[in-house]
Amino acid sequence: MRNYPLLILLLILTSCKQGKPQQSETSILISNISVLDVKTGDIQNNLNIVIDSGFIKSVSTAEIDKTLFKTHIDGKGNYLMPGLAEMHAHIPPPSTSKERIEETLFLYLSNGITTIRGMLGHPEHLQLRKASEEQELLSPRIFTSSPSLNGNTVKTKEEASLKVRQYQKDGYDFLKIHPGIELEVFDEIVKTARETGISFSGHVPVKVGIRHALESRYASIDHIDGFLEGLVPQSANVNPEENGFFGYNFTPLADTEMIPVLSANARANKVWIVPTQSLFERWFAPVEADVLLAETEMRYMPKSTLDEWKKRKNASTGIGSGFNEEQWQTFINIRRELLRSLQKDGHGILLGSDAPQLFNVPGFSIHHEISSMTKAGLTPLQIIQSGTIAPARFLEQEELFGEVKKGQYADLILLEANPLEDLSALKNPKGVFSQGRWLSRSMIKKKLDQIAKNTENQ
Repeated sequence: MRNYPLLILLLILTSCKQGKPQQSETSILISNISVLDVKTGDIQNNLNIVIDSGFIKSVSTAEIDKTLFKTHIDGKGNYLMPGLAEMHAHIPPPSTSKERIEETLFLYLSNGITTIRGMLGHPEHLQLRKASEEQELLSPRIFTSSPSLNGNTVKTKEEASLKVRQYQKDGYDFLKIHPGIELEVFDEIVKTARETGISFSGHVPVKVGIRHALESRYASIDHIDGFLEGLVPQSANVNPEENGFFGYNFTPLADTEMIPVLSANARANKVWIVPTQSLFERWFAPVEADVLLAETEMRYMPKSTLDEWKKRKNASTGIGSGFNEEQWQTFINIRRELLRSLQKDGHGILLGSDAPQLFNVPGFSIHHEISSMTKAGLTPLQIIQSGTIAPARFLEQEELFGEVKKGQYADLILLEANPLEDLSALKNPKGVFSQGRWLSRSMIKKKLDQIAKNTENQ
């Protein structure tokens, strides 16, 4: 009898515990956060976000018991937005050390890039994609191209057909087109790609030309390749092989009144554009290599890579290279006008910087691209959309990523300021969620410091 009060107390406590909603050990709560709606540009305040198993489980204004969560992030005064997609990325080849490949993938993540589209595929990249999907690798989500289709790898129609079918069977996400392909071979690539259901993206071979390329319905044309050449009137009677660096040699002949026609053609054929504008405002630009090499982010690249970058830049824009600053400024102005028109009247713009190419450090280069897009006249919302909902639409995964809403991947960026008011807020995230894993600012800094140390002697 004397034990009855104790028994009753235990029953009451057990009942209360059973009545209290339970959360898994891996659940994360972000409370009182302001969320950016990337579709409208609206800010929704005081939201509570629950994340678990790599997905956003709920988004609401309802009060949630914080004590139920092992990990709770107080978001008061902060902003949450979808992670960015780098739509023209490069993954190091297998000849690179495993450690360096993993470091490169982390450099993307450290800047809030939670999805990358690898633009020069290799069989090993399919394994990296699988490892990323299974969370065996700390990495952005990976979409990868096939190995390069170019004038050396596909010289005949038969070879083109065989390779397209093989790459589709191998499971690559899309085909990568490079220069040098003959017109009839290109048409065979397009024909076979349609038959097998695989898309293609990349460069516009000179013998294909921008108009035929658009009508062939590239998934995306990168670098705004071929467009400047397309502005040259036929009456100029130029040799298309003498176009120079992305049409630079034809700059004085370009008729910008033809831009709306090309933009409308892109829209009609649903061709997306990845500008990689920063490539032309840093590498191919009147800025000395040593100025670029002094940037803090260069500490994350091996010295051997930096030396090679300097050598190649001096060869392309240095003394004796034929580079003309006045012509370059006209070239850049035309590209900016093309970019604005393709955003306004084309099918759409995708955020991509071509990292790691010359002076484009993975992750960090996306901020240079954002700056270049700003100079071209795009608004902060348009730029953010080009790296969030636009890639989701392009990849036909709108239900999985690109917004902050229930059921989507927990690929997110936590910021201390509203990026619509100040895009530089993206440069120093308070933290990043990658497939639901929380990477705090302190964790990111620690890892970056280690990467910098590792590159000192490379």
